[in-house]
Amino acid sequence: MRRLIFICLTVSLLLSALSCSLNDDGPNFHFKPLQITSAVLPDSFDLNETYQITVNYTLPDGCTGFSGFDVTAADTTIRNVVAFGIVRTDQEACITLATEAQASFNFICLYDEPYTFRFWQGEGVDGEQEYFEVVVPVY
Repeated sequence: MRRLIFICLTVSLLLSALSCSLNDDGPNFHFKPLQITSAVLPDSFDLNETYQITVNYTLPDGCTGFSGFDVTAADTTIRNVVAFGIVRTDQEACITLATEAQASFNFICLYDEPYTFRFWQGEGVDGEQEYFEVVVPVY
């Protein structure tokens, strides 16, 4: 009797597994840097304090949503800031109208030297990355 139950369960599991389609057409999204149009930073930082930095960016179409920020240290007090979007590739039609949006990230002031923030604006005609810079002194 136990053997019959075991066989029935095994056959049921096999049929369930075989009936599932694992048709993977690949990812239906990719990541893309977003143009930063402006940023709001304090006039100065105090050492060891946390600050909220607000960034305005452009969403190029209706299939792109905000994903997050990539803030990297280019030097001790130089930070490159890139906003990233996630682009859905499984959409038939996207609204092509670009929209402005806003998001923030927290920043901790760890050094007593002025910070330079380099906000990504896009690529130039020569393929060079373009940034606008904001320098914030530390007191």
